[in-house]
Amino acid sequence: MRRRAKRAILKSIEYLWQVKNRMKKSFRLLIAATLAFPLAGQAQPKVIDQVVAIVGSQIILQSDVEKQYVQYMSQGSLPEETVKCGVFDQMILQKLLLNQAMIDSVTVSDDQVTDELDKRMRYFVMQLGSEEKLEAYFHTTIRQLKDELRDIIRDQMTVQTMQSKITKDITATPNDVRTYFEAIPPDSIPYMDAEMEVAHIARIPATSESEKKKLREQLEDYKAKVQAGADFSVYAALYSDDKATAKKGGELGYFARGSMVPEFEGAAYNLKPGEMSPVIETKFGFHLIQMIDRRGDQINVRHILLQPKISDDDMLKSYRFLDSLSTKINAGEITFADAAQQFSDEKETRHNGGLIINTENNTTKLSPDKMDRMLFFQVDTMTLNRASRPMLMQTPEGKSLYHIVMVKSRTQPHKANLKDDYQKIQEVVHQEKQAKALNDWVEKKRKITFIQIQSDFGICKEALSHWTSETSQIR
Repeated sequence: MRRRAKRAILKSIEYLWQVKNRMKKSFRLLIAATLAFPLAGQAQPKVIDQVVAIVGSQIILQSDVEKQYVQYMSQGSLPEETVKCGVFDQMILQKLLLNQAMIDSVTVSDDQVTDELDKRMRYFVMQLGSEEKLEAYFHTTIRQLKDELRDIIRDQMTVQTMQSKITKDITATPNDVRTYFEAIPPDSIPYMDAEMEVAHIARIPATSESEKKKLREQLEDYKAKVQAGADFSVYAALYSDDKATAKKGGELGYFARGSMVPEFEGAAYNLKPGEMSPVIETKFGFHLIQMIDRRGDQINVRHILLQPKISDDDMLKSYRFLDSLSTKINAGEITFADAAQQFSDEKETRHNGGLIINTENNTTKLSPDKMDRMLFFQVDTMTLNRASRPMLMQTPEGKSLYHIVMVKSRTQPHKANLKDDYQKIQEVVHQEKQAKALNDWVEKKRKITFIQIQSDFGICKEALSHWTSETSQIR
């Protein structure tokens, strides 16, 4: 499964990169579009690539359609002409949205595009294992890859922004939800998977002042040696606890504001090329940073990270604190939500009663197959609304800590109903209303937007005739 996911990711990036290279030719092709459409009766040479559709000021190349079709097929689908038709239809819709975005001056900022590129690159690197593996696959640097993909990502984000503008006032009221659900025939009501709501209180063991002092002095010593002529990258390679960057001399690569934790970013952006920061503390540990280069609002730095070692005594103190807190919760002396608000060290959950969020749909409902395996085994047989004894967990930063857990609700597989599944049904209704609003918008805009499709392109002419029913096709 993991290998298949990696292949899909590689295909996605590869497709975007190839499309970007073709887009460099788009303006020239648009200027010469009329020359690409032969006059009747003239013999024509074999076409290698051609404009197959024009939507306002936007064009679609035959190679664009073919590449997106190949991308779809790479995900394991069977070859079907109707699939290619659907790909082409979707591309026309995207171009219609882009064309209207240009008319309405709907844009996304350079910072937004850069942030999205950075997020995607971090995700790809995480999935593939390292920056080196990603760069080796494409025979280029991540910086060059991001430059190549920038316009594609900008178009994708512009389309999303335009869709949001069209549907921003759409809501699903309780009456909408009830009417929708009651209209479903009884034998068509879907079955829902088992789900649970889980809350936890995480406690990060305190780091002793002596340990902090030791790490600060160690980094200050490295800094003094670099100022005396030593190579910063050598010390990063030898001593940094950030193993992903240590083998590159601590170099992080170019990043923009908002990519790093505030303390790190604040120190890094105040540096000049070659300059080193004071020793700074973040949730990851202690850092010494050296500026490499600045390019506009992006910077490239290297760093040495030293992570505090948590003593057995500190872990034991954390365990005892949570054990006592669990006893008080189960005795009714304090609610789990209040305890999370006061004592949890996890900022993401402490303000919502400790409830863990499902990042896929932004709800508190977790299905067993989507939960962290360790967490599922911890809560699978727990009694509802009883705080657990302290249990070990791993943070995204790789730290071990103790937490206590409570299962707030649990449902078995069941037929959908308004009481247990209102949130999901509401989301379905909301999506359907948004789709209708978008369809109504498309129907209106297609009548007043110049749309032409190459008549001899040869795929799903009848299915795509709705785009050009009131305009002439390219000949």
